[in-house]
Amino acid sequence: MLAVLQLSMTAGGADAASSAGCEGSGFTVLGRSQNATIPASALGTSFRVQGKYAQFDVDSATLGIRNFTLTGAPNPLDITGGVPTPVFASKLPDHRGLSLTSSLAVAIKETEIEIGRTGSNLSMKIQAKDCANGGIFQMEVERQDGTPTLFTHILAEGPNPQLKVFYFDNRNFRNREGEEVPYKDTTVTVSARVNFGNDFSRKFVGRDSPQVATRRAEPDCENRIATRFADPPFATVRHCGGVSRWDVASGGRMGQVMGEDAVEVAPPATDCVQNCQAQNRVRGRSTVLGFPFPVNGAERLQPRFPPQSTASSGAVASNPR
Repeated sequence: MLAVLQLSMTAGGADAASSAGCEGSGFTVLGRSQNATIPASALGTSFRVQGKYAQFDVDSATLGIRNFTLTGAPNPLDITGGVPTPVFASKLPDHRGLSLTSSLAVAIKETEIEIGRTGSNLSMKIQAKDCANGGIFQMEVERQDGTPTLFTHILAEGPNPQLKVFYFDNRNFRNREGEEVPYKDTTVTVSARVNFGNDFSRKFVGRDSPQVATRRAEPDCENRIATRFADPPFATVRHCGGVSRWDVASGGRMGQVMGEDAVEVAPPATDCVQNCQAQNRVRGRSTVLGFPFPVNGAERLQPRFPPQSTASSGAVASNPR
């Protein structure tokens, strides 16, 4: 497991962003800015991955992440409005008793970093790009028993109300649902889209990007969203406003896409759990629908969190939006 780190982002078209969004970037971790193998004894309980445009903290024992933030560094493709912008409070995998014990393998190449650890019957890998937008982050898990791993994503509260991040049903997609729009040399059907945004920047938008992963429906976060159709006039979206939970297949991954790439119409990532390569590179040949700003209250998914009693349960959504 994880014998070779390959620096190839696969979930959600991570290569689609312009190189201008990565100008002058690069990551450092534990004082290293080049490939390294860092002993477990040097990791501590957590460590910071620091870039020019993005930064996050990593839990050493799980490779879960906390405090994912876009720094707001100047860039022509900036989506933050020039201020440090928290995105995720945490993205944590539940390894169900397994732990990571090996040295930390670090591979750094230009704008990209990949870090990985293994343990008994378990491996985890994080890949990130230090860019102002695009497909900039993904996590991958592999278990020897082949069972899925629950990932819980919690959006950042922000230092003030305008920077509080929330999930919303994107009205621009909902109003075009079912239409065929251009994609590369063919067309693709518009489906409903859940994004996340804030009330500060009209360019700040993102989405969770699953590959061989399924979002759990949240029965206590049931939202009725108006459709463009007479029958049915409303769609039921069981998605909370501040958290999403995903069952990720062994070898599957969860990506994070920011900016224009998060509001383009493209097919979902292919089902691949081994020797996956970057696919679906759009390079400007997709239809970008954007998102409304500010987001209407009726499209903001509620409540922010499910009741504590149901936080560890829930049916699996048939359509992971």
